[in-house]
Amino acid sequence: MRANDLIAGMCVAGLMLPEGVAYAGIAGLAPQHAIFAAIAGCLAYAAAGRSRFAIVSATSSSAAILAATLAVLPLPGTDRAAIATIVVGIAGLLFLAASAARLGGLTGFISRPVLRGFALGIAITIIIHQLPIITGVGISASGFFAFCVALAESAPTWHVMSVVTGAIALIILLALRRYPAIPGAIIVLILGILAAHWLNLQERGVAVVGSVDTTLTMPSLPRLGWADYSSLAQFTVPLVLILFAESWGTIRTMALRHNDTVGANRELAALGIANLASALVQGMPVGAGFSAGSASEAGGSTSRITGAIAAISLVAIVLFAMPLIATLPEPVLAAVVIAALMHALDPNPIVRLWRLNRDQFVALGAAVGVLVLGVLDGMLLAIVLSLAALLQRLATPRVARLGRLAGGHDYVDVARHTDAIAPPHIAIWRPTAPLFFANAERMLSLVASGTRADPTIQVVVLSLEESYDLDSTALDALIEFDGAMARSGFRVQLARLHDRARDLILAAGDTDLSERSSYSVDDAICAVQAATIGLEARA
Repeated sequence: MRANDLIAGMCVAGLMLPEGVAYAGIAGLAPQHAIFAAIAGCLAYAAAGRSRFAIVSATSSSAAILAATLAVLPLPGTDRAAIATIVVGIAGLLFLAASAARLGGLTGFISRPVLRGFALGIAITIIIHQLPIITGVGISASGFFAFCVALAESAPTWHVMSVVTGAIALIILLALRRYPAIPGAIIVLILGILAAHWLNLQERGVAVVGSVDTTLTMPSLPRLGWADYSSLAQFTVPLVLILFAESWGTIRTMALRHNDTVGANRELAALGIANLASALVQGMPVGAGFSAGSASEAGGSTSRITGAIAAISLVAIVLFAMPLIATLPEPVLAAVVIAALMHALDPNPIVRLWRLNRDQFVALGAAVGVLVLGVLDGMLLAIVLSLAALLQRLATPRVARLGRLAGGHDYVDVARHTDAIAPPHIAIWRPTAPLFFANAERMLSLVASGTRADPTIQVVVLSLEESYDLDSTALDALIEFDGAMARSGFRVQLARLHDRARDLILAAGDTDLSERSSYSVDDAICAVQAATIGLEARA
């Protein structure tokens, strides 16, 4: 264990406590359910997960979905916490089932710009929802922009002492960020407790956490019928999707930032084990939240031991410091959460995409989608945008005419390399994207029109290096293209044809086209020249 892991773990514990209290309130549960969930989730993930930064505890989005689930399933005679325990257990089983079915591969559709925009949107959402705690006013508006408007309109009623308390805590936290070796969150929590005692902040109207029951009891589950469990399972699916989107977004974003390797299926299993562990202690749903993960990253975590240390530190707080925590001002808790996310507001990753003129609108769509639609719908919108951008790029026809660099066998785009020379009477074309049903006909039409525009051309070499395989539409388009060019007096020779595509052409019965295919452009040119010499000799 390194010193960085110890410091990061203690800092994370100082963050998980205020987050737990806040997220339990969102779900309508007592704070101990979030605290126990954080302890169990961190220990379980440390044993089963792979990310060194992931801190598996209750999250804001999962708390909101849990609250909605409990609201629409008012089962008579049942305890709210007991139903939450069942939901968490079902979530754990669904995660394990998804891992067993190898569904983690679906995360490949979540591109890096999507993850960057997602991270920015999550950070902004969490920070904005901490502001009413600092201002001391209650905001009931739903939706990001309505929430912001309601917060601004409430400015005349802001509680001055609460604002001052939160602002001072935030300033100290940001100042201590310059010294990573100092556990700033814990120091600020201690200072907050001392200030509440010396300045009588509660008597001055500043809200405090209050007493927290940390008695751990065995789970007592209600007697439910199959129909009840079926309804719970249906409402748990959105919860699992949100936890997966939020957790994988956090895990993969930080792994990309630090060149770490993580596997989606392994993370699904780890989240399943963590949620089952949380259910055993009657905890809330757990996932790899972005704020806690950011705190772990900022603290310099080097291994998963950080999460275990955070859990142990939280146990120590529960055993020895809960009476003091009861006097902790809530604006201080909100400041701790905000400070942990400040560095996540860095716009440079999206600015870089803008400079590259690649995927910037996908990243912005992900960020705006999270803000406007929420975590799950925002992520789904971002994925749709990512896939739409991919399809647009693939479906937009573009072909390059190739020429050979002097003194070699390399063929490059003559439009970009003025020293490349095209062979006489031969047009070498390369589609810049794989041929498939959406672009094959238009790509080949461009090749045909470009060839006919040059009266000196007699032979067409079509380099299909981008097309590892062909679907039936692309196959038909290629065979029809060959026939149309032959009727117009042009010979077609395929180059860099992959074996799978060659096998497909043979299966379609076009033996002649298969024989007119080569493994390289240079081989194709030689084959064309040999065929031309043979025809001239016979003539």
